Amino acid sequence: MDAPGTAFALDHVTVRRDGRVLLDEVCADIPASACTALVGPSGAGKSTLLRLLNRLAEPTSGLVRFQGRPLPQLDVLELRRRVALVGQQPVLLTDRVLDDLRVGRTDLEEERAAALLERVGLPAGMLERATAGLSGGEAQRVCLARALAVEPQVLLLDEPTSALDAASAQAVEHTIKDLVAGGLAVVLVSHNTPQARRIADHVLVLRDGQLVAAGPAEDIDYLQEGT
Repeated sequence: MDAPGTAFALDHVTVRRDGRVLLDEVCADIPASACTALVGPSGAGKSTLLRLLNRLAEPTSGLVRFQGRPLPQLDVLELRRRVALVGQQPVLLTDRVLDDLRVGRTDLEEERAAALLERVGLPAGMLERATAGLSGGEAQRVCLARALAVEPQVLLLDEPTSALDAASAQAVEHTIKDLVAGGLAVVLVSHNTPQARRIADHVLVLRDGQLVAAGPAEDIDYLQEGT
């Protein structure tokens, strides 16, 4: 039985690929209504763990549960609506911002789309903009708005600010804080230790596929483990 307030529970999760162990017997809880940062050096298994949470990757052994239910028991398309992933590089799928926000929600009304843009710190007037003309920061925030359009319960973010300038990164961080304050669970992969300290409530530290520490983000020792 998972603890109350747990979004995900990983039970002895191992991932092997091409003879390599990417995750090794990981046991961890990821809380709901909080920002959890996955930190650690390159190749530690952070992105692999993130992709397990909406079944873009599968464990070789062990079990991942979402809200107490094993992931294999859930319809994968429904899971990905409830657990949305935004990758490190923004990928826009249409020629116009409004159409991009409607990719996963064809019935999205223009008023709601405008509100989503404003929620991620972009002006409503951007709806008619061509996606080809957006800056990296604007494109990343449009991807965030597109993910939010399907009203997920969890948002997975893989290095969402790594390619952004300081102002755009700050805007994305502000959006993440607002989303968590509104009850959304966010799981964030980050190499940026100061960023994890600023926005995360909970931290999982990975090294060589193993979970070496877990706990509150304000515990600096945990974050230093990941550097």
